Order: sequence, then structure tokens, then C-alpha cells
Amino acid sequence: MQLKTILKRVHPVKGFVYEAVKWVTVEGGLGLEVDVRPRSGTQAVCSGCDTPRPGYDTLDPRRFAFVPLWGILVWLIYAMRRVDCPCCGIKVERVPWAEGKHQLCTCYIWFLARWARRLSWKETAEVFRTSWDTVFRAVEAAVEWGRARVDLTGLTSIGIDEIMAWRGHKYLTLVYQIDEGCRRLLWVGNERKARTLLQFFHWLGKERTALLKFVCSDMWKPYLKVIAKKAGLAVHVLDRFHIMSHLNKAVDEVRRREVSALRIKGIQILKHARWCLLKRPENLTNGQQDKLADLLKLNLRSIRAYLLREQFQFFWSYKTPGWAGRFLDQWCTRAMRSKLVPMKKVAKMLRVHRPLLLNWFRAKGRISAGVVEGFNGKAKLVMKRAYGFRSYRTLEIALYHTLGDLPELESTHRFC
Repeated sequence: MQLKTILKRVHPVKGFVYEAVKWVTVEGGLGLEVDVRPRSGTQAVCSGCDTPRPGYDTLDPRRFAFVPLWGILVWLIYAMRRVDCPCCGIKVERVPWAEGKHQLCTCYIWFLARWARRLSWKETAEVFRTSWDTVFRAVEAAVEWGRARVDLTGLTSIGIDEIMAWRGHKYLTLVYQIDEGCRRLLWVGNERKARTLLQFFHWLGKERTALLKFVCSDMWKPYLKVIAKKAGLAVHVLDRFHIMSHLNKAVDEVRRREVSALRIKGIQILKHARWCLLKRPENLTNGQQDKLADLLKLNLRSIRAYLLREQFQFFWSYKTPGWAGRFLDQWCTRAMRSKLVPMKKVAKMLRVHRPLLLNWFRAKGRISAGVVEGFNGKAKLVMKRAYGFRSYRTLEIALYHTLGDLPELESTHRFC
């Protein structure tokens, strides 16, 4: 079986014919060049209006990188024709195996993009004997194609969060779809400002925004203002993860202050007690359980903060907003009387956001920030695997490519 027969079967090109195949010497080994010519009696297609037009002239042969075969680099060689189009003027023809001025065949673009999801971009370039820039251009083309055809049907729940992308408190705003049947990255924005989130709602459009039923976010003030303005009809839920995170930070701050005060007196009872107070009781080791049991016998400020944190866990077990609100008011009163400054700050914050906290029960647990935090972990893994991207554009492409669940181009043969 000849190579031309294989190409005709797995990569047919309408209106063109595969011609001679020849060996060439390239850096690092051998390569194959496959000549392509237009089929007799066919006209070139104008790249401006996609209409067959009479020819004008022929340009010099151009090389298009094709999918490697058995580790051998392959190029398609074709002399592009220019057409004399009455609508568009003199235009270079459109060919079915490549888009625009790309020197990569479309099938090769998707081949590299699929492998770049499994390996790092550097490893993909090394395995297939190409450059990092070529892999990036392939991934970028695949992401742009998918983003232009993303389907937003059934979008009712979104989660909004931020992650630190670079040093110096430089953040990205990430918006996820967290519906039960579809969970993916919807949108990436630079920085975590109000105007950043406004750009997302502008991209989503008024009609799609009006269909939103649930919005999950943390307590970052710019996000709260924009959500109230643009998605006021949706149930805005403050996620459980960030609320408990604030409580844990408050408990740890009380512990640190008490450790410093006791150290002056020469007392080290709280030494190695940090995780005894921060971990959930069911996750404690045997040694930590014994340490915590000893600490609970003492009248320490850290233990009072720990008990307040544990009492707040009952808040999530309520079924209705009314009873949950009553419990929240009682808990905030106890925290304000505790004389523990970090816990009082948390109580004040919870009082301010009381209506949004009770929305968690109106949502009846149908959405959870656990999905958002899981996606954030995957996003950080993408950045870690790349050892840090220097530009926002590169990081944006990588996140969409890995987490966006974008549609892919259907072809005669899937090379990987």
C-alpha cells in the first residue's frame, strides 16, 4: 500500500490530488514531502466569499506541516493560486486542509492540541519534533475555534472565584458553569475588579443572564456589587467553603496571639496544637485526638474560639431559612460576647451578609462551591505544570484548553 493511498483514505481533500512523495533530509532525521495539485477542471475558491472564481496567477510552492507518520515529519507541498474575484478583488484561494495563513494543516493543529492536553506543551513539542511556539499556535487555534462555537444551552448556575496567577497579588477572575449535568470553565478575566466581572456579563448577554437561577461566589465586595446589579433575579449564594475558611483563620489568629502571650510566661501548652484546632474531629490522628482532649479541659481563649467554630457547623444542618436565621443570630450574639476580637470580626461580617447566607437554604443545597474549588485546584495544576506563564494570553489559552470542555472539529479520521 502506498502512502498516497493512506492519505486519500484518512485525509481526503475535495478538488485536489496527492501526487509524488519524496524523502527529504531534515534536522534530526528524515521527512516526507507530498506534492498536491488541483484536480483538473476545478476552479480555485475565493478566500473572501467562498465562491469558485477564475484563476489569476500562481504563487511559489508553500509547505504545510502534516501529522507525523511513524515519527517521520510530513509536509504537504502546494503552490497557492490567486483568483480574480469580481466581489473581493485579487485574493489567494482557500484550501480545505489549512485555514488562512496557517502553515499547519488543520488536522495537525487538532493532533497537537489533543496531545497538549495530555502532556505539557514542552513535552508535546519534543515528542513530535516541533517547537513550543508551534504547539502554542495549535492550541490557540483549537481554543479560538471552540470558543466561537461554545453552546450555552441549559446554563442556569455559575460559580465565580479568583485565583492568584502571578506574584504581587495579580489575580484572574474565573467563572464556571456548575450545573449538575455540565461543569466547565466558562470565562477567564484579567484581575479581580468590578469591571472584570462586568466584562463577563457583557459577554454572556442580557438574555442569558436573565436565565440564571443561581450564582455562587465569595464575599469579595466588587463581585457582590456586580452580581446584585447584573443578576439580581438569580439566587446569590455565599459558598460554605469561604465562610468556614474565615472562621478557621479567626481560630488560628486567636491561637497565635495566645501562644505569644503564654510564651512570655514560659508556658507551651499550645505547642503543636495548630492542626488539632483547625482539622475536623473525624480527620484527627490518634495523637491529635489525645492532644485536643487535654486542651478541652483547659480554659483557653483558643478553645473558646474552637468551640464557637464547631457550634457554627450546626448552621448548615438546618432545612429552612427561618430557623437557620434564628440560629445565626444567636451564634453571632455569643461570638460578640466572647471578647475574642477575630471571632467578633467574623460575626460582624456574617451579620452584614445575612440575607446572602440564608440563600444557601433557598438553593436547597443544589449548588456547592466545592465544584468551584475543585476547578481552582485544576487551574493551579495547569500553571504549575507549565512552571508559570509570563503572559495573560498564554495562561488564558491554557485554562480554556484544559477546563473549558470546548467542542472539537469533526474530521474523517481522528489521528489521536
